[in-house]
Amino acid sequence: MSKHVPPPSDDDGDRIINEPLTEALSRRYLAYALSTITGRALPDVRDGLKPVHRRLLFAMRQLRLDPNSSAKKSARVVGDVIGKYHPHGDTAVYEALVRLAQDFSQRYPLINGQGNFGNIDGDNAAAMRYTECKLTEAAQLLLDGIDEDAVDFRSTYDGEDEEPVVLPAGFPNLLANGSSGIAVGMATSIPPHNAGELIDACLLMLDAPDVSTADLMVHVKGPDFPTGGVIVEPHASMVETYETGRGGIRTRATWTREDTGRGTYQIVITEIPYQVKKADLVEQLANLIENKRAPLLGDVRDESAEDVRLILEPKSRNIEPEVLMESLFKLSDLETRFPVNLNVLDARGTPRVMSLKEALRAFLDHRREVLVRRARHRLAKIEARLHILDGLLIAYLNLDEVIRIVRHESEPKAKLIETFTLSELQADAILNTRLRQLARLEEMEIRREHGELSEERDGLLKLLESEPRQWKLVGVGLKEVKKVLGQETKLGARRSIFADAPDVDAEAAMEAMIPREPITVILSERGWIRAAKGKVDDPSELKFKEGDKLGFIVPAETTDKLLILASDGRFFTIGCDKLPSARGHGEPLRLMIDLEDQVDIIDVFAHKPGVRRVLASKAGYGFILNEDDAVSARRAGKQVLTVDKRGAVPTLAVSGDHMAVIGDNGKILIFPVAELPEMPRGKGVKLQAYREGGLRDAAVFSAETGATWIDPAGRTRVWGEWRDWLGRRAGAGKLAPKGFPTSKRFKPK
Repeated sequence: MSKHVPPPSDDDGDRIINEPLTEALSRRYLAYALSTITGRALPDVRDGLKPVHRRLLFAMRQLRLDPNSSAKKSARVVGDVIGKYHPHGDTAVYEALVRLAQDFSQRYPLINGQGNFGNIDGDNAAAMRYTECKLTEAAQLLLDGIDEDAVDFRSTYDGEDEEPVVLPAGFPNLLANGSSGIAVGMATSIPPHNAGELIDACLLMLDAPDVSTADLMVHVKGPDFPTGGVIVEPHASMVETYETGRGGIRTRATWTREDTGRGTYQIVITEIPYQVKKADLVEQLANLIENKRAPLLGDVRDESAEDVRLILEPKSRNIEPEVLMESLFKLSDLETRFPVNLNVLDARGTPRVMSLKEALRAFLDHRREVLVRRARHRLAKIEARLHILDGLLIAYLNLDEVIRIVRHESEPKAKLIETFTLSELQADAILNTRLRQLARLEEMEIRREHGELSEERDGLLKLLESEPRQWKLVGVGLKEVKKVLGQETKLGARRSIFADAPDVDAEAAMEAMIPREPITVILSERGWIRAAKGKVDDPSELKFKEGDKLGFIVPAETTDKLLILASDGRFFTIGCDKLPSARGHGEPLRLMIDLEDQVDIIDVFAHKPGVRRVLASKAGYGFILNEDDAVSARRAGKQVLTVDKRGAVPTLAVSGDHMAVIGDNGKILIFPVAELPEMPRGKGVKLQAYREGGLRDAAVFSAETGATWIDPAGRTRVWGEWRDWLGRRAGAGKLAPKGFPTSKRFKPK
């Protein structure tokens, strides 16, 4: 490794730094990661904005795109943003602008977009040369006071201009509009909330700073998504989420039953979960029907115009609407879980996860700082004006002398300063006074203004000296904001409602709709699966892809669940009604479940409720498993058996009272099945001891009927002397009897 040397001076020619590559890369990657976290992905807790959003709003204010002004082309705004403040691609900036204008993305849109700004179907906005935009009242609240030294400014990337570090933020925008983003090694996901409820919680914190999260949630009941929907997350779970800053919120579509006559009905969806594209949802439901994964659903169609209106028709009028919807909530995006990760940049720019209370406290602290800075700015303006007025009053009191000095002195400014002890500003103000302003009425107006400003100055001084007064004024400001964004306004009325998910066994109803027919499940060695109707009498007649052959053949019924054991100890569950037909070669099993290429299929069988099986690893450990504990609806399966790199062996139904195991070393041990524990998951207990190798095969039999094995020719051989191999579990066992198959298996593989 080369030794680090300081960089040469400019006189040394090319600037070459000799340093270890690992140090150079790590330092530069760290700088990139910090830049991504602080400058792109995470919002500021004070104004809830990322830099691109803040720059968009500031640029639009500079262009005077107020709510009451006429709109300008979006391309003009984007051009100003990337030219002055945000040196990135115009596409990314325009996408950020579009999102701020979408009423289905933002709970309180910050930009008023005119033209095609996309829709809830997922269609893109028109090009920025076709659309126009201006600020909304909510954006004005975020910017209010920015010209009054309310926040710090910093130089832009080229040093030619200045931009705000943070906006004054008249309302808690972070929680009101939410945010999402992915940085290097961290992410944020914040749902939108009701601004009126947030302000009520802030007012409560002003009255009782030590209030608990549960007390805050009397006002902030939960998220308030712009697309509405029904929040079915339990209240206790949401309290924990807001306490820790991490969790999730389950949201469902809003639906009603609509009678269509003659005892039939249809379901009308009027609101869909947040961030779900309606067109994709319709396609998803249609695919469920086509793939026969939603047996209760007959048809779906989209009758939406301005509002959402999706029509779902049941397969039969005898199906209860609640049962139909519960089944679809499990199968589709009619129910989603919005992840909550309140990861933000605090006032010092440090990323951290905050609770609801911490986020609101950070906002209130920011509002107090903005209030104090605006008061100081106003105080400085008042004192400057009073200084001028003091000079003018001196002039009015000595008007004749002032006129004489101006008419007869060669340097009237210096003489005025000397005669009346004035400052240069006061002297300039006197000299700039017009003759008509010397009237008596003008003097009275100046005295009135002086009195009003003096009174305002005294009030500001008292405000700056009293922290309680500052907090009280923060509360007054929030109450004024509530008049614009509160629950009584059209914009502020709550959209998402809360409800408990009904206790409906939709799965049983779905299974009841599946016709019960015998099938044969065929799984090839290369993992292609299919289901043939009825019983396959001659497996040799089955056809496979070139180079492939039969791996497993399992008799089952369409109402069964297929359990698949992988070599890594995981069980996967697939409904037999969802298997492809046997007209072709089927479909790859790995498309239905999350199974890695290096993991093998060890066993396949139809699930029978209550059946017990022996589960064992090649390392020689095992236990008894109830099949019910192996069932899982997850694509990733369920980890049941703990194995090492050697994997698992096929399962055995507990159909007897004794178990025989044989190792790779050819030794057999027999012991009572009762010595095995019954467990839902784990490694199990030791079955047989090995110096080398592992478990090769196992069998379960009844002592009354005796033990047998099957030879390579398929003949069953009775093992009369099996008791000679009886021993204690975990023993080494004895060599297999004469005539035992050389494959060291009780049954051919």
